[in-house]
Amino acid sequence: MRKSAQAFRTISEAADQLNVPQHVLRFWETKFPQLKPLKRGGGRRYYRPEDIALLKRISDLLYTQGYTIKGVQRLLGETEPELPLAEPALEESGLASVLAELEEIAGELRRL
Repeated sequence: MRKSAQAFRTISEAADQLNVPQHVLRFWETKFPQLKPLKRGGGRRYYRPEDIALLKRISDLLYTQGYTIKGVQRLLGETEPELPLAEPALEESGLASVLAELEEIAGELRRL
């Protein structure tokens, strides 16, 4: 049985969904102050839908687009306040493709 998109996720469910180990999610919590899952008794973490959206964004920036932790921190620090938490902005996907294209161009220029 699948959980609804609005249901909270445990750390193991979030890790499985993102295909990263649980310790990576705990590490990201130390590096990205925007990431604040609910913590219940015994330190159990529960990720809200907006936490999952942020985790997906961090994962994409790190693993797909090749940003460093510091680069993602800088990017999130610059853009996070203006983005709605509940649903990602439509411009976000367009921005990601523009950034990817710029990085590709930069790579080609470095080879010259």
